[in-house]
Amino acid sequence: MERNGISKGNFAVIFSYDKSTDLEGYQEMDALSLKLAMETEGYLWHEYKGDGNVGIFISYWKDEAAIDRWRKNTIHQQAKTKAKSTWYDWYHSMICKIEHTSFKPSENG
Repeated sequence: MERNGISKGNFAVIFSYDKSTDLEGYQEMDALSLKLAMETEGYLWHEYKGDGNVGIFISYWKDEAAIDRWRKNTIHQQAKTKAKSTWYDWYHSMICKIEHTSFKPSENG
């Protein structure tokens, strides 16, 4: 699925953050978490913007049940524990229901 497949009634999880300086194990866990999220039933798409330290990651999900499946994933729970204690100076996570979308594809392919 691509961004243009996101529609009214789907959900977005918006995660903004500032990484700490203690990132031992972060790269590996980040790669594994993304792989597992993408394999979770109901995952639709994700996007990221940032400078490598401060960023925003948005994942899109079919419904709240899909988000709950991801929330209960053991690896995700381990990553959240380490994120709270070590990897982030601050973060903010929000779950939002999509009420409207509009999409303009890139003219550059």
